Amino acid sequence: MSVELEKANAVPDYESLRAEVRRIVDEVIRPNAETTDREGRFPRENLQVLAETGWNGVLIPERYGGRGLDHVAFAIAAEEVGRGCPSTSLVYVMHVGAVQTIALYGNEDQKERWLRPVSAGSIGTYSTSEKASGGHWWFNFSEASRDGEDYILNAEKSFTTSSGQADFYVFQTRTPGAQTPTDVSFFIVDGGLPGIKPGVWDALGVRGNHSGPITYEGVRVEARDKLGTDGQGREILESGVSPVYLIGLGSTWLGAAQAALEAAVDYVKATIHRDFNKRLSDYQIIRQQLAEVKVLIESLKPWQVSLAKQLDELQAAGRPQVELLLPLVEFKIHAAEVAAKAAKAALDVTGGYGYKKGIFERLFRDTRAGVVMGPSNNIAREWIGKALVGLPLELWYEGGD
Repeated sequence: MSVELEKANAVPDYESLRAEVRRIVDEVIRPNAETTDREGRFPRENLQVLAETGWNGVLIPERYGGRGLDHVAFAIAAEEVGRGCPSTSLVYVMHVGAVQTIALYGNEDQKERWLRPVSAGSIGTYSTSEKASGGHWWFNFSEASRDGEDYILNAEKSFTTSSGQADFYVFQTRTPGAQTPTDVSFFIVDGGLPGIKPGVWDALGVRGNHSGPITYEGVRVEARDKLGTDGQGREILESGVSPVYLIGLGSTWLGAAQAALEAAVDYVKATIHRDFNKRLSDYQIIRQQLAEVKVLIESLKPWQVSLAKQLDELQAAGRPQVELLLPLVEFKIHAAEVAAKAAKAALDVTGGYGYKKGIFERLFRDTRAGVVMGPSNNIAREWIGKALVGLPLELWYEGGD
C-alpha cells in the first residue's frame, strides 16, 4: 500500500485534535471573549492564531496549503471555539464554509488563488441573504448583469458575517437574465473591490461576528471568479454551502452550551451561603436544573459525530450532500435550543451574580442568536413538519418545486 493511500485511509486522532484546539482556545480565544463582546471587536487576533495553526484550513486539501482533515475534525474545532467565544466560532464557521464551497466547486485556478492564502490569514465568508426575503436567506431578488466578459453585481445583502472584514465573499445572486428563482449563481468577490459598502453591526449578542448589512454597488467581478457554471447556484447552495454551515453552526451552539454549564457548575460549587454554610450546589433544585442541561448536551454529541461522518461519506462517494439537509437542520434546531436553555439555566442558578455583566449574561445574549439564525428554528420546524406529512417545502416556489 502506498504512503498516500495509507494516509488517506488513516483515522484521525480526534482526541488529540480536540486537545490541540482547546489549547488554542484556552490560551488565546477565551481570554479575548469579554473584550470582543464589550467592544464589538472583530476577533482578528483569534482568527490569525487559527490560521497559523492550520485550523482555518481544516478542510482544505494539503496540496493547497490546508490540513486536509474531515468534517468530524471541523465539527470538533467549531465546538471548541464556540466553547470559548461564540462570536469567533460563527466567523470561523462561515470562513470554513466559504473555503469548502470553493474547494468543492472551484476550478484549479480559483483554488490556487483563493485557498492558498488562507494559511497566511486570509478570511472568507458567505454573502447570500437579502433583506427583502427575510429569513428565507436562500432566496435572492438581486441579479447579476454582464459587461463584456465581466459580471456586475448590485445587491443589498443582510446578515453577512464578517461584513467589511472578510478578504473575500462567496456571493449568491440570480444569474443574468434569470427566468426562475432557482436560476442563481455564485461568485468569489474580492473584499477590496470598489463598490462594497459594509453597514454597522450593533447587536444584542455575538457582537464580534460583524454580521451586518453590506451593499454591493456596481461591483465588477472578472469571469474567472464565477464559481461553477451559470445556473449551478442551487446545487452549490444545497450541497456546497448548507451542509458545512449547518454542522458548524450546530457545533458552535453545542460548545456554547457546554461553556454555560461548566461555568455554572464551577460557580455553584464555589459559592457558599454563610448563614447556614451551604454551597449553592447543596440545593436540590439547582442540581436538577444543571442535570437537565447535562442530559440535553449529551444527546447532541453522538448526533454531531454521526452527521459529520455521513458528510464525509457522501463527499467520498461523490454523492450530493443535500441528502442530509433535513437531519442537519434538525441538529441545528436542537443545538441552538439546548444552548439557549443552558445559558438560561446558568443565569438562573447563579442568581444576581449571573445577572451582572460577565460570562453568564454574555452567553445568555449570545445563545439567543442561534434560535433566530437562518434557517430560524420556526422556519426550520416548518420544513421538518412538511416533510413528515409529505408536503413540499416551498423553498423556491409557492406550492413547491
